[in-house]
Amino acid sequence: MVEPDRTPHGSPPSLWPVGFALGIAVLLVGLIIQPFVVAPLGALLAIVFGLLWVRDVTREHRGPVSAEPVVAAPPPAPVPTTAEGFPRSKFLEAATLGLGGVIGGLVTVPAIGFMILPAFLDQEVDEVDVGALDDYAEGQWLITTFLLDPAEGEVTRRTAYIRSNGLIESQPSFTILSSRCVHLGCPVQANGLPDEKNAKTFKNKGGAEVRQIPVQPTGFGCPCHGGQYDNEGNRKAGPPVRALDRYEYAIRDSRLYLRKTYSVSWVKEEGAKARIKKYGAADPGQHVDGIEQILYPIQPEQITG
Repeated sequence: MVEPDRTPHGSPPSLWPVGFALGIAVLLVGLIIQPFVVAPLGALLAIVFGLLWVRDVTREHRGPVSAEPVVAAPPPAPVPTTAEGFPRSKFLEAATLGLGGVIGGLVTVPAIGFMILPAFLDQEVDEVDVGALDDYAEGQWLITTFLLDPAEGEVTRRTAYIRSNGLIESQPSFTILSSRCVHLGCPVQANGLPDEKNAKTFKNKGGAEVRQIPVQPTGFGCPCHGGQYDNEGNRKAGPPVRALDRYEYAIRDSRLYLRKTYSVSWVKEEGAKARIKKYGAADPGQHVDGIEQILYPIQPEQITG
């Protein structure tokens, strides 16, 4: 009669590593989408599952401490056992750890890439010369088309609606609206008849063509889905989720240079007196304020005026 194998098995596989990997993944993703809510939750999960994992791993080393001397027991009689090439418990433990590592990698690697990669990319936007300050009469809107990158050609042509607001503390002030609708990115048009007879085309300092067409709009509209904006770019009607984006600008040698765009939540007052609630550049359809913003990456808020 063959006696049953009474060899003690190892501890069962633990799921704590999977929970720890999941917590780290949630933490990293949360740093991108919602650092004040999702990231702390991920950190809490990682800490809890990490402590449980450490507790489970060190269980064999944490026995009751006795003040009495321990007398070594005689070794037990050898029991015939069948040889086992690889214990089942070890295989399940390795499989659990491997699966947790794969899941954590699939979630964290893209998140880490999106966080770290932009820091190593050239994200500077070259300034675009859009003419002399004398080209912009105070209160006059100009539909201004230009090339972001002359080397790439017409595919980089953009349109901006530019209005001179006069002077603020002896410095020229401009309202410069992007023509990209913040609903789905369609081109926004001025609600007014362009004065083609007085249009002007010239070469800027970079040798690229710039065209200026005077217009006196009663707001701006998107012909694709009916979005409507007022003269400061605030949403009036339709599906847009915020005000029109604006261009930063610089003035050098009595010429106007456009820089990168930024997103706008709202604009109070008009022209030189406008107060703007601005954010980092966001894609069309993205909310930058309100409860909906939790679904999108955080955009730093800055009020200017």
